[in-house]
Amino acid sequence: MMPACGTFTHPPPPSRQGRGSLLAQLEDESWDMIVIGGGATGLGTAVEAAGRGYRTLLLEQGDFAQGTSSRSTKLIHGGVRYLQQGNLSLVLEALHERGLLIRNAPHLVHNQSFVVPLYDWWEGPFYGIGLKLYDVLAGKLGLGPSRLLSREETLRLIPTVEPHGLRGGVIYHDGQFDDSRLAISLALTIGDLGGVALNYLPVTGIIREDGLVTGVLAHDRESGREFFIRGRVVINAAGPFIDGVRRMADPEAKELITPSQGVHLVLEGSFLLGDSAIMVPHTDDGRVLFAVPWHGRTIVGTTDTQIPEATLEPRPLPEEIDFLLSHADRYLTRHPQRSDVLSVFAGIRPLVRNDAGGDTASLSRDHTLLVESSGLVTIAGGKWTTYRRMGEDTVNAAAQVAGLEERPSVTASLKIHGWQEGGDPADPLLVYGSDAAQLECLFMENPAWSELLHPALPYRFGQVIWGVRCEGARTVEDVLARRTRALLLDARAAVAAAPLVAGLMAGELGRDQAWQESQVAAFTELAVGYLPE
Repeated sequence: MMPACGTFTHPPPPSRQGRGSLLAQLEDESWDMIVIGGGATGLGTAVEAAGRGYRTLLLEQGDFAQGTSSRSTKLIHGGVRYLQQGNLSLVLEALHERGLLIRNAPHLVHNQSFVVPLYDWWEGPFYGIGLKLYDVLAGKLGLGPSRLLSREETLRLIPTVEPHGLRGGVIYHDGQFDDSRLAISLALTIGDLGGVALNYLPVTGIIREDGLVTGVLAHDRESGREFFIRGRVVINAAGPFIDGVRRMADPEAKELITPSQGVHLVLEGSFLLGDSAIMVPHTDDGRVLFAVPWHGRTIVGTTDTQIPEATLEPRPLPEEIDFLLSHADRYLTRHPQRSDVLSVFAGIRPLVRNDAGGDTASLSRDHTLLVESSGLVTIAGGKWTTYRRMGEDTVNAAAQVAGLEERPSVTASLKIHGWQEGGDPADPLLVYGSDAAQLECLFMENPAWSELLHPALPYRFGQVIWGVRCEGARTVEDVLARRTRALLLDARAAVAAAPLVAGLMAGELGRDQAWQESQVAAFTELAVGYLPE
């Protein structure tokens, strides 16, 4: 039925079964763990649960990683800023997880060198010693030693950095990745392990019996069908929306989350020549600023702006764009203007509240695990780098709540779907890992499928087909924003490619012309928010 996905045992693993067959299992199966939320935390938790052999179901209201988990700075890192704050335990944990992830998903995570440009005499010893501590904390999982650079070495590594007053630099190493592609690979891993992950199936209610949570109500956004699903434990991993889920179980639940918005600009790759990234350790608002090469572009970020409430599609504020442009202007010889911005994207950090107040930049990025009196297990906070550890802690607690047999975690050495060593990070197909060979075969099925969707984008027609057949893509946005990264790389080019994508998807999904037109219109409206005003 899906020849492009290769030859499978019968039946095929859930990661490659059609949506209809997966929906049919929802009410017929006895689930050990139901995970709400298909971002980094929910996916990591579901992989952890399925890896231990628990019968696992993950439900996502939109698409996998549709929220913050596809809008990160694209770094798997220990957190230099947390080192400055003295949070050594978080840095140590994150560096350990960074090392595990670069082993378990080498097709998605790679070593990235960073240079801190130094303009004051005291910065060399200060940051040099700090980054040596970073190396020590990484231990055997380190990616390379940090060292001081001369002015000439600094300019050779980051030739577009502002040379006026430059004294030298410090180089260190961290991890870089493609966030939504890791999310898709985790969703596929859940299926490979025997679990089920479904997008566009929001949880609309929590089932309680005798005061305890025993399942969920869910709504299929495509068919309109309602599902009554039982589970031995329900895990709330809904990111910025966890408080809404908590109130389904307890209308009196107090707010746990303080949402903070982070914004990134995407510029042409020529703004940052060379292979190294730039890290500015202190900006006007106290945050670290990065300029990072990614998929042939330059990402500049991030801001930290407290917002009143979380939305699924946050919009960058004009002052956030101004902040990033002004800081890029200080540190780059090419001074970017609004007209140079190919895309601008915003994500919401689900930061755990504290009673002391203060700005969100000072709030902890540690994760918080909460077991409600109803038995609902909530996991909050954290970041992409520590998603696996968050999942491990959550499943440990959930198994106790459910009275499940204790089983050891296997994810520290679990290879993520598509695992494959080697390859060039500049290759657009590297993110598919071992699936890339089958994708190449799909290109040969139809000569047109090898053509580019747009001359400014590195993506081909066949990747749209693959996204629908093998990766659960249901909308044009799914393909252009997350199965490929077209919307982030060039929002205008993505809009131009939308009609082609809609036509290809319609052929796979059996949709009509009206569906295509509505999809293109919806995507075009969405993409407007990715362009600076």
